[in-house]
Amino acid sequence: MEDMATNEGLGPGSGAGLGATIRAWRERLSPSAVGLPSGRSRRAAGLRREELAERAGVSVDYVVRLEQGRSTAPSAQVVASLARALQLTAVEREHLYRMAGLVPPNDEPIPDHLPSGVHRVLNRLGDVAVAVFAADWQLIWWNPGWATLLGDPSDKPPEERNFARERFPIGSGDGIRGARIASWPVLVRNGAASDLAIVSDLRRATGRFPHDVRLAELIRQLTAGNGTFARLWASGTVGAHREDRKTVEHPEVGPVDVDCDVLTDGDSDLKIVILTAAPGSSDEARLRRAMARESDSTPAPAL
Repeated sequence: MEDMATNEGLGPGSGAGLGATIRAWRERLSPSAVGLPSGRSRRAAGLRREELAERAGVSVDYVVRLEQGRSTAPSAQVVASLARALQLTAVEREHLYRMAGLVPPNDEPIPDHLPSGVHRVLNRLGDVAVAVFAADWQLIWWNPGWATLLGDPSDKPPEERNFARERFPIGSGDGIRGARIASWPVLVRNGAASDLAIVSDLRRATGRFPHDVRLAELIRQLTAGNGTFARLWASGTVGAHREDRKTVEHPEVGPVDVDCDVLTDGDSDLKIVILTAAPGSSDEARLRRAMARESDSTPAPAL
C-alpha cells in the first residue's frame, strides 16, 4: 500500500525528471539568497553548478552527471545535502527524495494514530486476527480475533506491547524483561529470519523518523541489553517484515498453525499484521472453535 510516483518523467529513478528538476531549482536560487555576489559578470541568473556543488559538498562533475541524467540514484545523504543547498521547502524536499527512489525522512514523531479509513477496512475483516503496530513495532490496535487467538493485550502494560521488546528481551535492570504481547507461547518457524526482519524494520524506521525519541530509546536499550539485537543491528541490514509462519499454542483448542502477513500503510509505516489459517484445514477448524468459545463466554450487552 506504499505510494509510488506516477507522473511521467518524475518517477523514482527517472534520470530526466530528477536532473531537470535539480537544474530548475538551481537556476531559480539567486546568488544573494546564499550570500554570494550577483554582479553583471554572471551569465546565469541562479547558482552555477560549481556553487551548488560546493554548498552541497559534492563534486561539480557529480552535479553535471545528475543534471544530465547520467547519475540516477543519489544516496540519502547526497539528497539531504542538495535539499539544504537548494533551500527547498518541506514539500520540495520530499519530492526530491521520491524522484531519487528514496523514502523521505519525517521530522515528526512516529504516528500512533490509525486512519479512519484503515480502521473501517480492518473492522470489515470479520473473524480474521488483525493487529496494527507503529513503525517501532509498538502495538496500537487489535481486533477481537487477535485477542481470541493470542490473548487480550489490554491485560499488559503499554510498555510491554512492543514486538521488538518481546523478540529481544533485555536485562532485568530495565524492568521490562519478558515483555510479551501474546498470552501464551507462539512458535516462529524461522526465528533467525524473523529476527533479522524486525531489526531491518527498525533500521528503516530510523531513516523515516530520525528525530523520534521513543524509537531512539528503544534502539539504545535493545543494543545495550540484548546481544543478538546488537549483532544484527551492527550488520547494517535494511529490509521489511512481510510474511512468516507461526504456531500458536492456544490453551483451549491446542496448537494452531497460522500464516502471518504484514502490510505497510504508506508513509506512516504502520504495520498491519494479519494471521490466518489455511482454508479447510484442521487449524482453521481449531481457530473457529476458539472464536466460538470466546463468543459464548462474552456476556450479552445490557439493554
